[in-house]
Amino acid sequence: MMVGAMTCFVFNDALVKHVSQSMPSAQLIFVRGLMASALVLLVARHLGVLRQVGQVLNPRVALRAAVDACATMLYLLSLFHLPIANATAINLAAPLFMTLFAVLFLGERAGGARWFAVVMGFVGVLCIVQPSGDGFNAWSLLCLLGTLFHATRDLMTRRIDPAIPSIIITLATALSVTLLSGVITLLAGWQAFGLRELALLGVAAVFLACGYLLLVQCMRTGEVTLTAPFRYTAVLIAVMLGFVMWKEAPDGWAWLGIALLVGSGLHMLRSERGRTRAAALDAQPE
Repeated sequence: MMVGAMTCFVFNDALVKHVSQSMPSAQLIFVRGLMASALVLLVARHLGVLRQVGQVLNPRVALRAAVDACATMLYLLSLFHLPIANATAINLAAPLFMTLFAVLFLGERAGGARWFAVVMGFVGVLCIVQPSGDGFNAWSLLCLLGTLFHATRDLMTRRIDPAIPSIIITLATALSVTLLSGVITLLAGWQAFGLRELALLGVAAVFLACGYLLLVQCMRTGEVTLTAPFRYTAVLIAVMLGFVMWKEAPDGWAWLGIALLVGSGLHMLRSERGRTRAAALDAQPE
């Protein structure tokens, strides 16, 4: 689910980046948010949980959605003033924070294998994005704050009543981001756009809604310290997409980073498989 969510977010980001060349950022986030919210509402209706739509105002659901909206805007604002490599590296420090928060506040146990996978994955990210020292400034602190908000959002998901459907939490997130971007759009002004931009944002809205839902479900059912390192797959997907769409070939450092990312994922899977097998053997009667 985490890999699927990251894949959806990367494709959404690629489409949004393309549309941003002809439409203000806040406006495109608002338009995309309207379509994503409508899509999630249709899914909720299909699942028969629309009667629980009032749960978007549940304090924990609403607070999580507000934190998510703030995290999104903080990251985008810092991205406008930072090299994309630096912003990406800071944003992908989230697994480090998530693992630490899960140990401190959720009582999860993160063994050496999980910490090793998180740290090795982050080193791989640095090798791929290769951030420059000149790009770290006050905006980097704002980006870091957004990353902390993202990590907090994911941990807050664990505290929401299991009786509340994940699609309702997804709807609250989509609505929150849409409302916040709408307010910014009112202040920044509106710009006319065509059917092409609308169609691209419609596709982006589908990827965004799927990513939201997969991430919520992952945080509710999987251990944070186990799933956090797989957030790094976003970089792998982005590198592959860049190569296929824009012929952006990775350099030597990037290939090293890719190897570290893949290695950290395989190491985690192997470690967890051995852990599961040992637990199953211990559970067998003698």
